Amino acid sequence: MSAAAAALTPFAALQTHPWAFPALEAVHIAGIAVLVGNLVLFEARLLGLGSAIAVRPLAWLALPLAIAGFALAAASGLLMFATQPADLLPNPAFRLKMLLILVAGANAVWFQARGSLDRVDVPGRLLAGGSLLLWLAVLACGRAIAYV
Repeated sequence: MSAAAAALTPFAALQTHPWAFPALEAVHIAGIAVLVGNLVLFEARLLGLGSAIAVRPLAWLALPLAIAGFALAAASGLLMFATQPADLLPNPAFRLKMLLILVAGANAVWFQARGSLDRVDVPGRLLAGGSLLLWLAVLACGRAIAYV
């Protein structure tokens, strides 16, 4: 892209400044780490690890942090997408990543709607295990975007 054309886009600094995109990627990875780290901790508890830890207090700590991590990853991801939508939209790994994020979100809504924080039962454990698998698949797809 020419300098004149880059100056006309709203994301010109992200496309032209040598540190802008790497910094944005670092923010994206930090958001992912906060999101997935807290989900793994919380879902490990639901799957039976650390049974001495009460579920609700752990949820009060881990889930808001996971939501903050998701917000950070989503905001930085949207900015990264805005710099190269023509490259990302046809990419099958990117499209699968977006689909998996939607499914993971639906899984989280289902988990909350059924009151899984109030009872640790088999359906809640299945939703927690499914969440772990979904987020690991999201990570794998995110990494695959550069290679597909």
